Amino acid sequence: MDGKGRWVDNVMVERLWRSLKYEGLYLRDYQDLNELERGVARWFAHYNSDRSHQSLGWRTPMEAWSGEAREPAA
Repeated sequence: MDGKGRWVDNVMVERLWRSLKYEGLYLRDYQDLNELERGVARWFAHYNSDRSHQSLGWRTPMEAWSGEAREPAA
């Protein structure tokens, strides 16, 4: 994709992969492909279920997808 303004089309995917690289891949020393696959699966489970996102009103992607409301922090 090229042309003016096309970076906007990929910005969310680029942010996702940047987060995976800096939070999951670069911090670990995976010994083989099976270990890498398990580590990436664990990271995506954490990303979707445990990690809150500012762009989602500090909800997790799973909460946003299911329509759950998060209680404000006291």
